[in-house]
Amino acid sequence: MGLGNQSMVEDFILLGMSNKLELQPVLFIVFLLVYIITLFGNVGMILLVWVSDSLQTPMYFFIAQLSFVDLWYSCTVNPRMLADFLSLQRTISILGCFVQLFFFGSFATTECFIIAVMAYDRYLAVCNPLLYSLLMNSTLTGKLLFSAYCGGFLHGLIHTCGVVRLRYCGPNLIPHFVCDLPQLLRLSCSDTSLNVVFIFVFGGIAAMGSLIIVVVSYTFILMAVLKIRSREGRQRAFSTCTSHFTCVSLSYGTIFTMYFRPKSIYLPGLDAIASVCYAILVPMVNPLIYSLRNSEVKGALRKVIQRISIL
Repeated sequence: MGLGNQSMVEDFILLGMSNKLELQPVLFIVFLLVYIITLFGNVGMILLVWVSDSLQTPMYFFIAQLSFVDLWYSCTVNPRMLADFLSLQRTISILGCFVQLFFFGSFATTECFIIAVMAYDRYLAVCNPLLYSLLMNSTLTGKLLFSAYCGGFLHGLIHTCGVVRLRYCGPNLIPHFVCDLPQLLRLSCSDTSLNVVFIFVFGGIAAMGSLIIVVVSYTFILMAVLKIRSREGRQRAFSTCTSHFTCVSLSYGTIFTMYFRPKSIYLPGLDAIASVCYAILVPMVNPLIYSLRNSEVKGALRKVIQRISIL
């Protein structure tokens, strides 16, 4: 069945963050700077891990993959949002909206899975240091990464297929800067109970499953770190894990605010803040967290800069 037979609405209008015309240029400049920082930060992290011999470990391989996902995650949202700041017509075709929803959801879920993989990696490194290199070999890292991407894109496909089957009779105004699942469900004139089940079942498996892995891993890590007699050893372990935990708090906090609160609680202001956090700020701050709080990354960056300066 074609899309035209499923929907009476041919396009949507993204209302963005503000309807005040005088704020549009200011918002454009602010979020353009955020987007530039996001691009440079994530591309820089990927290149740094690639060219630095000292960062050729599973942990930094996963950090580079997180930056790769954040890069495409940001590219799914920011260019369209920036264009809308400068345009009076903010229409997006229904097909374009579904495509954006698919990639937006896929990259967001893949990020959750990669964060869980990173937590498991830290668990093996801290709790089983003698067997770490044997356990976390190239075969296992490849399998874990492949599973994260497959799980993320399968999750995005499930929710996109669930939305495509719905009918949209109007209005077609989306109070958001991106085609996100909750807004599309509110606009549908079809029964969305199955979609809600999808969110709590598949979304719960993805979000809660990965969060449980993170919490359990860091519980064992904390127990192991507290047993370390050396103060320097404890500080080093805490320093590495604090960066990961900060990233986890930002990502999961906003995701649960958006998707897993009771349906009766709808606060547009809270939605806007959470959306900006998980769609725009998280991809920007992740590479900053891992670079500014990590002595090995800062050391590798200094070596690369010295190498470039000599040339």
